[in-house]
Amino acid sequence: MRAGVMTKWAAVLAAMLMAPQAFAADAVSVRLKWITQAQFAGVYVAKAKGFYSDAGLNVTINPGGPNISVETLVASGADTFGIGAGTEGMLYAREKGLPLVCIGMSQQLTSFGYVTYDSSGINSIKDFKGKKVATWFVGTQYTLNSVLLKSGVKPSEVQIVSQPFSMQPFIDKQFDVATVTVYGELNFLKEQGINNIKLFMPDDVGVTTQQDSIVTSEAEIKAHPAQVQAFLDATLKGWKYAFQHKGEAIDIVMSAGSGLERKHQELMLDSVEKLMVARAGASEGLGAIDLPAIKDVEDNLLENKALKAPVDLNAAFDTSFLAKVPAADKKL
Repeated sequence: MRAGVMTKWAAVLAAMLMAPQAFAADAVSVRLKWITQAQFAGVYVAKAKGFYSDAGLNVTINPGGPNISVETLVASGADTFGIGAGTEGMLYAREKGLPLVCIGMSQQLTSFGYVTYDSSGINSIKDFKGKKVATWFVGTQYTLNSVLLKSGVKPSEVQIVSQPFSMQPFIDKQFDVATVTVYGELNFLKEQGINNIKLFMPDDVGVTTQQDSIVTSEAEIKAHPAQVQAFLDATLKGWKYAFQHKGEAIDIVMSAGSGLERKHQELMLDSVEKLMVARAGASEGLGAIDLPAIKDVEDNLLENKALKAPVDLNAAFDTSFLAKVPAADKKL
């Protein structure tokens, strides 16, 4: 009898060991620099299609806004990951001593510019001097500094104000210059029939910066490197899927947000794709980190004393995780 019982329990134990086990996914969060929209389609797709859960992650997506600092929230551990500012934002974060690390760069080209009305008398960036210029304080203000300095204008010589979600204050001419993304606000103005405007792009004065950095903290990398790798893998896989299935991706974004206009989101996704597959994004794949371009931006800031001292770029921009992302998940 005892032998039979032991045999029975041995069989049960063997079956338990052989059966697939269900483990709770790691709970993490990702903080976006802006509200829900197609600018972050890859993140929403990765969650909706189960790419995060397949990678063992239970991801909460937290939206941002004009005065939310992704860098501070991620560096402090309040959020595990973030889609934050671009090159300048990362450099200033490290200068401040924030233990923030960029593991990927979404957009390979400068994604925003500055608009003013034809009647403003502003014909170049140099003419921003003494004017009221609006921008978002989500790292975008740092790129504005780079553009001004490159044009021989000190940021202190410009009245820089915080720009709200809406373009209505610009439409009402409450400030002289507004910041626009080429995939968002610029399209919105065109859709409203506002064409009596001039557009100044950072690239026009020699400032090209990667934007929408994928960031985490030094503590997260040290404690959970596999988790960091899983998040980056799934996020880039989400972006690839979004570009290959745009209609479905827009459906997912529309379901996640509120008050979104579908045509506007479709135009945004098309524009974001162009930014993400440009330059190194084409040769190395989505999320490429262009260290030579980052060094050029740093040199400009140092030359104009807008950055106090050189940043340890290898510590601020960790390309090791990107190198391990399967090519099938990051190359279109």
